[in-house]
Amino acid sequence: MAREWVSTTAGAHLAGRRAKSTAPEVELRQAVHAAGGRFRLHRRLAKGCTPDFVLPGRKVAVFVDGCFWHGCPEHGRRKPWTGPNADLWEQKMQRNAERDRQSTLLAEELGWTVVRAWECQVRRDAVRLAAEIMALGDASSESGPI
Repeated sequence: MAREWVSTTAGAHLAGRRAKSTAPEVELRQAVHAAGGRFRLHRRLAKGCTPDFVLPGRKVAVFVDGCFWHGCPEHGRRKPWTGPNADLWEQKMQRNAERDRQSTLLAEELGWTVVRAWECQVRRDAVRLAAEIMALGDASSESGPI
């Protein structure tokens, strides 16, 4: 089992990928803004919980999850990892999934409505997704704090 990452050409395209303000995040934010939503970027709700953006007036926290990094059921990896870093990749993806569960739980415990959108959903129809987010915010603001 590998303890340190082994440099390979196969993963070179993953180096330097953006963590914040990715293209799907920006696309969804633009659609939410066009739908009348006002939001704050990367607001830390608690230690270990920083959504991509929040709509504070509606108490909605939005996470845009990349299909590769967060294991999209439609586009995520289906085959076992291979190569010298296989164990490390498997551990990394498990940590990502656990971190996603924890951040969702933390936000919900603080009374936020959590939306987790897959990158592919945003690319497919950001306007429809923005309308759903806005509708969630309307429903939660009418019924009071969750």
